[in-house]
Amino acid sequence: QGEKRMTAPISLIISAFARCEDIRLSLTPQLIQEADTSLILIDLGRGKNRLGSSILAQTLSQMGEGNPDVDSAEDLKNFWNAIQQLGKEQKLLAYHDRSDGGLFAAAVEMAFAGNVGLDLEVPADSDAFAALFAEELGALIQVRDEDQSAVLEILRAHALDTCSSVLGSLNDDYTVKVLQGGEAIYENGLSELRAIWSDVTFRMQSLRDNPESAASEHALRQDQTNPGINPKVTFDIQIGKDFESRPKMAILREQGVNGEVEMAGAFYRAGFDCIDVHMTDVLGSKVNLADFKGMAACGGFSYGDVLGAGEGWAKSILFNEKARQEFKAFFEREDTFSLGVCNGCQMLSNLRSLIPGTGHWPRFVQNRSERYEGRLVSVKIEKNPSVLYAGMEGSVLPIAVAHGEGRAEFETAEAATS
Repeated sequence: QGEKRMTAPISLIISAFARCEDIRLSLTPQLIQEADTSLILIDLGRGKNRLGSSILAQTLSQMGEGNPDVDSAEDLKNFWNAIQQLGKEQKLLAYHDRSDGGLFAAAVEMAFAGNVGLDLEVPADSDAFAALFAEELGALIQVRDEDQSAVLEILRAHALDTCSSVLGSLNDDYTVKVLQGGEAIYENGLSELRAIWSDVTFRMQSLRDNPESAASEHALRQDQTNPGINPKVTFDIQIGKDFESRPKMAILREQGVNGEVEMAGAFYRAGFDCIDVHMTDVLGSKVNLADFKGMAACGGFSYGDVLGAGEGWAKSILFNEKARQEFKAFFEREDTFSLGVCNGCQMLSNLRSLIPGTGHWPRFVQNRSERYEGRLVSVKIEKNPSVLYAGMEGSVLPIAVAHGEGRAEFETAEAATS
């Protein structure tokens, strides 16, 4: 028989999913700007600070001697259990893994996320470079000073007290300071560190994307006055409220659309009776929009999510006389409202000829960066007549955006400000 050869992948990728019991207990690296808090390092490397294969060694064209390892499976298990307990008891304000870049990288990234300066104190008898850049297992956590004793006691109960130490706190100087023996051995501003941290990204974006967009984003990263993502909610969220009546709401979708289940869930909680309506239901006269008070056009991957997909969706309405008249009649009623999200928004913007009072609406074209953009942005709700924003004026909400054509293009400068 002939020789057989089997080629196996050189790496194994394992994906795992777990249920999250309470999303409000999630831990992030964002330092919380509260007075009287401390940073605690849980060092599962127990002082070995091995620099082998670290980023520091690589930047110096070295391999280093001795690589970080899991020296004690018991420590790792105890660490997991301790963090779970501290999280459930809400003793942790922020958390960041130390093993990818080392202590300095973890601390600086936490400072970036919280937009706040910090002081770090490395042991007087240690090699500062090794202490700051060894990528040993462990984590840096932020706790309130009033909880510090309780946190250290929980770590002691899990046999981690001998590898845990308080080594930092926040400062008001917008700088990162490293001290050893009470003397400053390194100090730099957050803006300067952000510029260094994102320099490679900036250079890549300048070559690959629109260089003006890349420069604008790079400058924003270094802007000390940039508030970042800081939500402000000026309205009450009423969950579980009983409604005497539920107006019918059309959750409109087209081929490839997703998010319709979440959309229906949101409007149901707001008091509507949500009905799944596919465009084929409208085109085939199975559903009549005259039966609905509201309509939400969902987003996602309609028409394969190619450029202009929302416009294609709109043309399926504009070029079908029955659908055109049905949508026109719906929009002209004074007791209806509409919402478009993602491709659904682009679709509605291309139905301006059917919607009264929308002559100033924009069309959505390719992003100025010339790239797909997936980001979390802050959106401030200004005073406006929309029923969807009633009572929400002044709120600043974190909104996820994901699009290749999200730039609003107005016909005139006057329309952009109307």
